[in-house]
Amino acid sequence: MKEVNYAIAEIAGQQIILEPGKKVSVPKLEVEEGAKYTADKILYIRQGEKVKIGKPYVRGVSVETVVKEHKRADKIIVFKKKRRKGYKVKKGHRQPFCVLEVGEFKTGAKKQTKKAAPKVKPEPEEKQVEKLKENIGANKNGT
Repeated sequence: MKEVNYAIAEIAGQQIILEPGKKVSVPKLEVEEGAKYTADKILYIRQGEKVKIGKPYVRGVSVETVVKEHKRADKIIVFKKKRRKGYKVKKGHRQPFCVLEVGEFKTGAKKQTKKAAPKVKPEPEEKQVEKLKENIGANKNGT
């Protein structure tokens, strides 16, 4: 039986299915052609029988891709008209997109380091005594 490897990643706000060796179209990315792009917002990954589902993202997993080309989609015509008013507007739009070639999946358990709680420096005894005297003096004057 053929081993199934694929992942669902969030790229530029869209959920894209990534399979090794395939080309996918994604919304325009500010990356040059031929450059590597790492998709690290992986929502779901399947490697053979292993399945991982993120909450919301799977930790320690990324997908290496290469930007093959930047293109523009087919033209969409936007036509507006208000009847009996002589108002007509015709506009066209071509949405830019990027073609990525999916490389390998990288799974590496990142070590999580716990940060120690910040240490509170104890005040010298003289300052503590002065604060106590101020508080006692304020209480006597207030009553």
